[in-house]
Amino acid sequence: MRFLPTSARRLGLPRRAVSQILLTQLALAAGVLALATGLFLAPLSAQLDDQAMRRALAIAQSAAADPSLAADLLGSGPAADTPVQAAAERIRRATGAEYVVVLDLNGIRRSHPSPDRIGLPVSTDPGDALAGREVMEIDEGTLGRSARGKVPLVAADGEIVGAVSVGIAYDNVRDRLVGAIPGLLAYAGGALAAGALAAYLLSRRIHRQTRDLAFSDIAGLLAEREAMLHSIREGVIALDGKDRIRLVNDEAARLLGLSPDTAHTLAGLPLDEVLGAGRTTDVLSGRVTGRDLLAVQGPRVLVANRMPTSDGGAVATLRDRTELEHLGRELDSTKGLIDALRAQDHEHANRLHTLLGLLELGLHEEAVEFVTEVVGVHRTTAEQVTERVHDPLLAALLVGKATVAAERGVPLRLAPTTLLPDRLVDPGGLVTILGNLVDNALDAAAGSAAPLVEVDIRADGRSAVLRVRDSGPGIPAGHREAVFTEGWSTKQPRAHRERGLGLALVRRLAERQGGSARAGEAADGGAEFSVVLPEALR
Repeated sequence: MRFLPTSARRLGLPRRAVSQILLTQLALAAGVLALATGLFLAPLSAQLDDQAMRRALAIAQSAAADPSLAADLLGSGPAADTPVQAAAERIRRATGAEYVVVLDLNGIRRSHPSPDRIGLPVSTDPGDALAGREVMEIDEGTLGRSARGKVPLVAADGEIVGAVSVGIAYDNVRDRLVGAIPGLLAYAGGALAAGALAAYLLSRRIHRQTRDLAFSDIAGLLAEREAMLHSIREGVIALDGKDRIRLVNDEAARLLGLSPDTAHTLAGLPLDEVLGAGRTTDVLSGRVTGRDLLAVQGPRVLVANRMPTSDGGAVATLRDRTELEHLGRELDSTKGLIDALRAQDHEHANRLHTLLGLLELGLHEEAVEFVTEVVGVHRTTAEQVTERVHDPLLAALLVGKATVAAERGVPLRLAPTTLLPDRLVDPGGLVTILGNLVDNALDAAAGSAAPLVEVDIRADGRSAVLRVRDSGPGIPAGHREAVFTEGWSTKQPRAHRERGLGLALVRRLAERQGGSARAGEAADGGAEFSVVLPEALR
């Protein structure tokens, strides 16, 4: 169920996120347009006032520039039929001014649109104009509010004899301002319509992207996603279309060997920069495709699946298969041991039947010789191994592998240079490396014309040097690096686990100890694998 915040329900706002966004955008557009219109009208009004005052001043300057006006003022008195009144009215009618008033030094009107006011003092102080200064102002007079311009009236000898005051009705200014509003509103309406259309188109896009969710739903989904990603026991890593990391959950950071404390800082970094080159990076970036792809990251065997997203990115999941691989290898070893025991059981049964026959025939000396020979062969093999390999784990491994090899018809022998003291730092790691190499060698040598597997393991100072040779078909030169790649194998996969991990683990274990693992060609044409482990001995 989706819930809308209480304030939104109280205000009657729409519940869908897209509708709320549309209304918000429309309100913002309308508010911005109203503010812009107000900010435009305020300077427009001041500009119209200034234009009206300058026009009134210009009319007054033109009237005062006529030398006959000053002469007529000095040569006549305050009356309605004087040349001053006639000239002022002529100018007023020609310019469309509200009034043109000529006054003397005493501030007495010598002209006025209303003749009955001639001879009366002016209603505003004429001191500035009579003092020789030009004046522009918006003021209230006997004819109402007007934009005024006042200039001194100068006679031919340069003396100020009066002043000319011109007024333009302020209603004309207001009419011009009101007349500009319809055009301004038309432009504002057009801008509002364009903004509304853009807001609608944007809201439709958001509607598709949010799938008609409410804001509370989006916040809830984000919280649920964070809780789910960081609580599941499967690694999740999200990438964008350029293979940059979007998200790494806690389990993915653990599996990839990244610090969980810094996982949140990886967003935006290229995957190659974080993990480095390798199969894991190739699988996560999609350069290697398929389902349930195997990769080795550090000591872990991972199973990765990658799902592309609609924006060109991808989400990859990681599962830890390390324990399963170990169990699979133990199962392989157990199966090999069972096969060896089964073979030995048949072999012992045949030997017991032979021994019984010799005893029943009374060939006691021959029976003694037969038993001595059988026991000696097995004792010799164990003694040869323990004399040269002093570590009990490695010795036990080689004795068991020799039994399996004998059953498969492949002799397993130690090289004459084999000698390893019981001073290994990590015998378990060397057992894993040797076991994988011997298993691969037995598979390669089985069925060859002269099957043979030779193991050479010795100490070189504090380093352990291991070589395993086989009589198989060998490895082509172009594939000697590829055999160490996760998932690369020429064999059919087993039912319980994937192929192509043994040699990858061998190299990874060797490199983790600062060593190396290489593939080459043996002297007899088969394959030879060599591993060098520095500081492997105490």
